Amino acid sequence: MTIVSMTGFAESHGAFASLRWRWEAKSVNGRGLDLRLRTPPGFDSIEAAARTLAGERFRRGNIQAALNFEPQEGGRGFRIDAEALAAAVRIAREIEADTGLAPARVDGLLALRGVIVQEDALPEDDTARAGRDAAILESLANAFDALRRARRTEGAKLAALLTGQIAEIEKLTGEASALAASQPTLLRDKLRAQVKELLNGAALSEDRLAQEVALLATRADIREELDRLTAHVEEARALLKSGDAIGRKLDFLAQEFNREANTLCSKSADVNLTKVGVALKAVIDQFREQAQNVE
Repeated sequence: MTIVSMTGFAESHGAFASLRWRWEAKSVNGRGLDLRLRTPPGFDSIEAAARTLAGERFRRGNIQAALNFEPQEGGRGFRIDAEALAAAVRIAREIEADTGLAPARVDGLLALRGVIVQEDALPEDDTARAGRDAAILESLANAFDALRRARRTEGAKLAALLTGQIAEIEKLTGEASALAASQPTLLRDKLRAQVKELLNGAALSEDRLAQEVALLATRADIREELDRLTAHVEEARALLKSGDAIGRKLDFLAQEFNREANTLCSKSADVNLTKVGVALKAVIDQFREQAQNVE
């Protein structure tokens, strides 16, 4: 049984010449595959390759990958882009004049993207830049591989939870089936008591009573709902064993589970059957919550 979660965290380290960096990659659940790449200025060229690396390893999930360079002793360090800083100051003054807001602080201006440039990350030689980018992408691939392993580890935990919830749904379905067998008798007794009360003690013929009970029992028949719940349990177990990307299918199956449980509760003529239906809805809600984390 192989289930992959969409939740995980990983990191990797890399180096090229005097540069040292670290990738942090984390993911959460999402409808599709969405990669958000955070890199210092001057690294936009690696984005397309980074998306290819992600697409080769993941099918779903919101993934964030951040590249952070480590300070190096003896390196050229950082410099201020004078043009970018001047533009930021000019915009800040215009906003201050138009709105009357407090003037921008120096630390805020320096934190703007592109104002401070890490020179070590920007070699002028094309060959050196290509080598640097290749090394960065290799370490990103390592981070993605580690993230994939983390998601598989989390997926094993999800599999255990989902298996237990499916077993609980099956157990409650069995209890509902046992209680459903007594519904016609309960309906007959309830109808007889109501008729007696309405007719001031007068009796209703057994034939007419049987006809009315038959109509009520037909409307309250939950055998189709129980059969569908049983079929959904079998389908859920088959999906867990398939080893495919089953997140969307499990989410759809959870909706089908919930639909049958709602109908069961609406048809119930027995308080005990209603309690089982409510318990079913609670377990199904937990199942759907966990299923939304599956890739």
